[in-house]
Amino acid sequence: MDKVLIVTGAGRGIGAAIARMGAREGFAVCVNYAASASAAEEVAADIRAKGGRAIAVQADVSVQADAKRLFDTVDRELGTVTALVNNAGITGPLVAVEDIDEAGLDRVIGVNVLSLFWCCGEAVRRMARKHGGRGGSIVNIGSIASRYGGMPGMIAYSASKGALDSFTVALAKEVGHEGVRVNCLRPGTTKTDILAPLGGNELAARVAANTPLGRIGDPDEIAEAALWLISDKASFTHGAILDVSGGR
Repeated sequence: MDKVLIVTGAGRGIGAAIARMGAREGFAVCVNYAASASAAEEVAADIRAKGGRAIAVQADVSVQADAKRLFDTVDRELGTVTALVNNAGITGPLVAVEDIDEAGLDRVIGVNVLSLFWCCGEAVRRMARKHGGRGGSIVNIGSIASRYGGMPGMIAYSASKGALDSFTVALAKEVGHEGVRVNCLRPGTTKTDILAPLGGNELAARVAANTPLGRIGDPDEIAEAALWLISDKASFTHGAILDVSGGR
């Protein structure tokens, strides 16, 4: 069976690292993006230049119709998905709870939580034995902010990632007997563009000083864990929440 991987929010950072590493592990890769077309196309082109199969597909996975279009496109161009990494996520603005506005909260919940329902639903329709599928693996990229609350002003983000933890455990119980493994990976602070509006190098230094390993993570370190979870090496790992956070 051909191995087909969809990575949402894969234009840069952790998602891009997972897409590139997945290609090296023999997956045909869909690099999903919402707005960063040039970055996503660059990742896909890099994979193809190295002899892999890859496409970049625009879809706002917080919208059910877009998520369906994403999976339908992969069916046509790469084949049936065998692994899904739900990486798309946003922090939203730093804002105290009394100042949160409805539109901003809707966006954070839409991208970080609703996208899980839409993308996992499409994946299960293709992977589950009851639908004629041959199984598969789903990894949800969460955050250790779900455990410790994140930075001040990140209550919406932290709450959304807490929902992701619960979603992972519930879905694992629902679809394990259908041959679909579901796990959650919770990175700590990692060297990506997401740090810039939160404090950039100053934030990174502050977090590193409070991390037992004395540094923040690299996207490839998160990707290694994600690729292990979707691989057969993790065949008995199901409903797990794995922290990759340097001990924080």
